[in-house]
Amino acid sequence: MHYQVSWKTLPGLRGLACSEFRALETAAPDNDRGVALDFANAAERDALLADLEANFASLRFSNNAAAFEAVKSYALERVAQKR
Repeated sequence: MHYQVSWKTLPGLRGLACSEFRALETAAPDNDRGVALDFANAAERDALLADLEANFASLRFSNNAAAFEAVKSYALERVAQKR
C-alpha cells in the first residue's frame, strides 16, 4: 500500500520540533509535502510512526528545510532496512 507520511514542524525555545507523525493512504504520492512510502501492512506502518515519534521527540532544528530533510532521510533509510 502507498502511504503519504507527514508531520508537523512547530517552533520551540531551542528550535523547531517535529511531531504528530501520520501516514495516510494515497494514490498520488507527493515527496514535496512529505514522504511517500510503501508498507506491507498496518503493523509496519505503525512501527515506523512510533519510531519517528521516539527518534525526533528530543531533536531540534534551525530551519524547516533541515527538519524536513532529516525526517525524510530517516524514514527512507528505516524502510529500506526492513527490506
